[in-house]
Amino acid sequence: MSEHERDYAEKRDFIRMRVDADVSLIHAGQEIAGVCVDLSSSGMQVQAPRQFKAGDHLTVRIESEHAALKGLEADTEVVWTKTTGEEQQLGLKILKMH
Repeated sequence: MSEHERDYAEKRDFIRMRVDADVSLIHAGQEIAGVCVDLSSSGMQVQAPRQFKAGDHLTVRIESEHAALKGLEADTEVVWTKTTGEEQQLGLKILKMH
């Protein structure tokens, strides 16, 4: 098994949770509405209405629907992108949780 195949296999070992939750993406002082498609302990997949590039740093906020639960806020880095029409799928690596 090559190192690339092993890295991919290890990433697949993380449990991914399908979310479909509204998120706020903060980049360079701008707040952009997006949708978190899935979430794992190390990253997330997000749909965004504008273009980002690999290496961009975004703060992602997911508000809790329950008053008793705190929402999620994380500093992330874009590791891959896939553009489909006007929207873009983003693979984000979580750097730090707040």
